[in-house]
Amino acid sequence: MIPSNAAEEISKKADLSLFDRQKLADGFLRSGHTLTPLIWELDRLCEGDAGGYAHWGATTQNIVQTGDLLILRKADAIFRKQISDLLFVMADLAEHHAETAMAARTHGQHAVPTTFGAKVAVWLDEISRHGIRLSEASPRVFRAMLGGAAGTLASFGADGFKLQEVFAEELQMTAMAVPSRAEGDHLSEYVLLLGLMAATIGKIAREIYTLQKQEFGELEEPTPEGSVGSSTMPQKRNPFMAQDIVALSSEIRMQVPLALEAMQTEHEADRATSLQIRQATERACVATGDMLARMKIIISDLSVKPERMRQNLDLTGGLIMAEPVMLALGSSIGRQEAH
Repeated sequence: MIPSNAAEEISKKADLSLFDRQKLADGFLRSGHTLTPLIWELDRLCEGDAGGYAHWGATTQNIVQTGDLLILRKADAIFRKQISDLLFVMADLAEHHAETAMAARTHGQHAVPTTFGAKVAVWLDEISRHGIRLSEASPRVFRAMLGGAAGTLASFGADGFKLQEVFAEELQMTAMAVPSRAEGDHLSEYVLLLGLMAATIGKIAREIYTLQKQEFGELEEPTPEGSVGSSTMPQKRNPFMAQDIVALSSEIRMQVPLALEAMQTEHEADRATSLQIRQATERACVATGDMLARMKIIISDLSVKPERMRQNLDLTGGLIMAEPVMLALGSSIGRQEAH
């Protein structure tokens, strides 16, 4: 495809530490292009005519999007570790409060008794599925793209598919079955998965926020020594982290519509959708790491108030036990009459 000595020289000089950063900056200003200044600099660094073969057959999106995927894979590994750590601390919390009685609430009203451990177990179960989804999606999400200008592999000659397979294998990614710059579902799926997880984490944060209100008084997020809840009301212990998580969750979920919009590529490629998916992915990833880190801090040192939970359980004067009474009566007079 290109001379082997040229390939060796390009590989040797493809080292950012060798590049003249001022020339790169000037090139970006002059060309307004993402990749071209790097190619110019690589060409300059290569000896002989080797530089003339740099960027042979590939197009900018092939390089940039695959590079973005390499970065995304590092973020994905961090997220999975964060999820695992969060599951461990949640499991400890659920086990510790397996018999801590509290009121289950449906439609905002007391329903039947439950335990705080059971509530946390539900959180844990839901979060674990998000970890599974991320694992299952990896082969679909991390796909190396090297199809050339329009995905036809034309510039690579007869060995195009073989080159793409070797390229993907080298990067430990999946090779695209049909190379295309118009396919964006893999990245959109990843943002969607982050949105699903954010919905769960946001729901948990909202529950902690609500149960910290004085009217409930059942939970309290950790408050670092010396922290200030309010500049005007010194008695306040505001649940800042829970509120931060609610906001981060919302920000992540807001990227999902943009990620879906980015799938509306015109013809074989267009710049607008490439920018949309990059923006959605970057924003969702930054917020996801922050959100998971904050949730672990809360769960690791969450203050649970069993006495207040018991007081709240008794607020209805025993009416919260109406269902088992109904069922006991129903065995002799029928369920409908007992109700």
